[in-house]
Amino acid sequence: MQETRLDTHRIRAARRVIDPVFLDTPLYRCEALEPDLGCAVSIKLETANPVRSFKGRGTEVVASLLADKGPRAVVCASAGNLGQALAWSGRGRGLDVTVVASRLAPAAKLDRIRALDARLELVDGDFDMARERAATMARHDGIRLVEDSLDIETCEGAATIGLELVDTGRSFDAVLIALGGGALATGVGHVVKSLAPDVEVICVQPLGAPAMTHSWRQRRVVTTDSTDTIADGVAGRCPIPAVLDDLLLVADDAVLVQESSIIAGMRMLLHHAGLVVEPSAALGIAAILEDRDRFAGRHVVTIVCGSNVDVGAYHRWLGTAPA
Repeated sequence: MQETRLDTHRIRAARRVIDPVFLDTPLYRCEALEPDLGCAVSIKLETANPVRSFKGRGTEVVASLLADKGPRAVVCASAGNLGQALAWSGRGRGLDVTVVASRLAPAAKLDRIRALDARLELVDGDFDMARERAATMARHDGIRLVEDSLDIETCEGAATIGLELVDTGRSFDAVLIALGGGALATGVGHVVKSLAPDVEVICVQPLGAPAMTHSWRQRRVVTTDSTDTIADGVAGRCPIPAVLDDLLLVADDAVLVQESSIIAGMRMLLHHAGLVVEPSAALGIAAILEDRDRFAGRHVVTIVCGSNVDVGAYHRWLGTAPA
């Protein structure tokens, strides 16, 4: 495999600075899903931690470096999960954390950022507008900008998930990874293609937020004017060139799925696995639902990457009554 920006030795070293609360998350075969999906499905559950998403792995690496020798003030843009994770990691290391997010972000995510003692600034617009505002604040105030997926620490933190998959010694045919900014996909993809190259790395994105998938298919950055998806965690318009370069080296495929399939995947994870997940976490199940023949008889791993979801919206999407 050609070299990405990531380094497997650094990824292994990252495990030593990540709080163990984020490591060695459950990995199990969910047989209850299999009759409806037609394949063996294992779940890597990245929601069983204090911020309920995989993002804490990367922010732990970032925060540990800043606490040792970096600036004490940091700012990031977030759709919600990165902000929570950076606030959690920064609070434990005495960092002054500011998070810029869209006013349209799920209230549950915004409330949790505030509860973790971060300063929250809201913008009228989407995630990419929040990225622009965070960059402006960093330049103006002279503080460290943490850029998810561009900062290699966020990718290599996420890549520790790949180590945990490979180090089990279990045999998988494919791993399905939610694709947004690219930290999760490039991180896990790098490890899998380096250490288990026969495993197929498939990235999954909503049809309503297809910029990175179009970019991967055309091998150049493709931006979109807007997004239209309930999967807010992966709803970016402007891929980062360096991240795309890495993705091109580690992804075997990138697919787009419909909103109805995402909702169906969330419903299946609730009813068959007892998991309440945010839409981004159901993208892998959605991909299987839309192409059962491709996965028939195979053993597939899907990474359940987050469970920060507004309860009211969740019940509306699934057509269930809140308790």
